[in-house]
Amino acid sequence: MNVPEVKKGELELYFHIPFCVRKCSYCDFLSAPADEETKRNYMKALLAETAGSAFQYGDNRVVTVFIGGGTPSVVSEEDISSLLTVVREKYGLVQGAEVTIEVNPGSVTYEKLSRYYEAGINRLSIGLQSADNEELALLGRIHTWEAFMETYAEARKAGFSNINVDLMSSLPGQKIEGYRKTLGKILALIPPPEHISAYSLILEEGTPLYDKYEKGCLELPDEDTDRHMYWETQAILAQNGYGQYEISNYAKDGFVCIHNCGYWQRRNYVGFGIGAASLVENVRFKNGTSLERYLKNPLGCREEIQVLSRKEQMEEFMFLGLRMTEGVSRERFQELFGCAMESVYGNVMQRNIRDGLLKETGRRIALTEKGMDLSNYVMAQFL
Repeated sequence: MNVPEVKKGELELYFHIPFCVRKCSYCDFLSAPADEETKRNYMKALLAETAGSAFQYGDNRVVTVFIGGGTPSVVSEEDISSLLTVVREKYGLVQGAEVTIEVNPGSVTYEKLSRYYEAGINRLSIGLQSADNEELALLGRIHTWEAFMETYAEARKAGFSNINVDLMSSLPGQKIEGYRKTLGKILALIPPPEHISAYSLILEEGTPLYDKYEKGCLELPDEDTDRHMYWETQAILAQNGYGQYEISNYAKDGFVCIHNCGYWQRRNYVGFGIGAASLVENVRFKNGTSLERYLKNPLGCREEIQVLSRKEQMEEFMFLGLRMTEGVSRERFQELFGCAMESVYGNVMQRNIRDGLLKETGRRIALTEKGMDLSNYVMAQFL
C-alpha cells in the first residue's frame, strides 16, 4: 500500500462543526443539535477564525482539508462553500489537495452533494456504521440502510469518485454472521467504496448505551468474537482488493486517506472550531469547548498549549507510526532525532520482536498480525 511521505512545509487543516440532527446513543464527541441561528453564527465565527489565523501559516502548502464533526452536512452548503473559499484565498491550498467532508445519510440531498463537488470537495466520508436497520436503531442513528443506499447513489451521480464508508463492529447482540452480511452489502455496492474505516464499538461513560450496559440491559460480543470480527474484516476486504494501511483503515490502491496519514506521521495540522486540536512544529494546542465563548471571540479560544519535549516527540513518532501497517522508519527516526532508534528503544523493540508482536521489514519496524491484536499493549511500551 503506497502511503505518501510527509514533506517539509506541508500543512493540514481540520474544521470542526459540532452539530448533528440527534445525538447517537454511543457518541461522546463534542456535538449536539442546534437551531439554525446558532449554526449560522457558528459558521461566521469559524470563517473569522480561519481568515484571522492565516498569517501564521502563510509559508506552508496545504495538502489536505477535512471538515468533520458532529455532522457537517447539517449546515448549509453555502457556508461550506464560503469556508473553502477562505481557505483558497488565505492559505496555500495545493492543486489537487484532498478535501473531505463527513456526511450522514438523511442529512444530504443530491443538490447539496453537487454543491460540495462544485466547491472543490473531492472526498466524502459517509457514516453508515451498520447495514442492519435494527442495529442502526439501537445506535440511535437517524438513517436506515435504504437511506444510505440513496445517499450513496446520489453521491456517485454528483461526481464523487473517492468515498469512504464508516462501519462499526462488536455492536450489542451482533453475531459474526450479521457483521459479515454488513460487509457483503457494502462490497456489493456499484461501484464499491474506495475506502472503508472499520472500528469496534467502544462504550464511553456517560452515553445512553453505556448506561444501558451498566444496568445489564445490553449484551456485548465477548473479546473472542470481537477479534474474529476484526479478522473477518481483514480477510474479506483483502479478498476484495482493499489494502489495510492502518489498524482500522482499508483502501483501494491510490485511495489512502492522506489527511489521516498526516496525523499518524505527525504532519503539521491546524484545527479550527470548538475543541479542535492542532500540532505545529512540535507544539500541541487545542481550542476550548465552550460554544458561547467561541462565538464571542473565535480568535481567542485557544486553551491547552503543550511544547513537546524531545522524548515526547520520539514517543509520538513510535506509537502513532506503529498504527500504520508499514510501521516506522529507522532512517526517518535518525533524521529527526539525530540518534538510532535502537539507542532509545532497543530493548523494547527486541522484546516485542522476540514475542512475535513486532517485525523488521527492511529498515522499518512494524506490528505483526499478532501485534495488531495487542496493539495497545505494544504501543504503551514506548511511553
